[in-house]
Amino acid sequence: MITKNQLKLINSLAQKKYRKQHGLFLVQGEKNVVELFRSDYELHQVFATEAFVSQHQGELRAKHVVITTPDALAKAGTFSSNNSALALVKVPSQSDIDVDTANKLLLALDGVSDPGNLGTLIRLADWYGITDIVVSQDSADFYNPKVISATMGSFCRVRLHRLDLAAFLNQQTCPIYGAFLEGENIHQAKLAQSGIIVLGSESHGIRGAVADSINHKITIPNFGQAESLNVAMAGAIILDNFKRN
Repeated sequence: MITKNQLKLINSLAQKKYRKQHGLFLVQGEKNVVELFRSDYELHQVFATEAFVSQHQGELRAKHVVITTPDALAKAGTFSSNNSALALVKVPSQSDIDVDTANKLLLALDGVSDPGNLGTLIRLADWYGITDIVVSQDSADFYNPKVISATMGSFCRVRLHRLDLAAFLNQQTCPIYGAFLEGENIHQAKLAQSGIIVLGSESHGIRGAVADSINHKITIPNFGQAESLNVAMAGAIILDNFKRN
């Protein structure tokens, strides 16, 4: 069963300062935990039901597993619907490897601070075969439980690079596309198969310092009265147009 100290640790990981203090982040739900077994992430501890442990004995061999109940899991995590497993995972050390922009599409996010939107965009990137996302320093924390949950396991395959986005884009020579209300109709634009696609937050859009490096402004045409699209929804439409071209 889950001890009081273990419960305290699990619950603390909902906050960024404790994730940083312990060097751990929380992964919840059967789908996300199973994806960890196929990744390079290092598991610190797994809490799971007997049914989950029985089903995944091979992957769990030699790992620190605590068998518990669905009710205990629901109380321990941040999502009451979790009834199979949660894991404490070691935050990997930050890599100084340069982001490879050659012959590939990258997604760049300027000030996307909503964890659900970031998680959904990571999942979308995985769906469309994008392996790297660059984000501004003030974007949502990758290891926020809401981000991890929204990715549905895609966090294991998509790398996030947190950096000075304006400075990074200023150094690039590839096509840089940005989503603007006044851009070229994406249905008619000639879209390259490699380059960087920049999305901004719903509240501020793409900010000036980042916009200065964008050489292709694009827009999704509207046919109704809605003022705007959710950034993750816009990202899906834009990525689909790039891949269809």
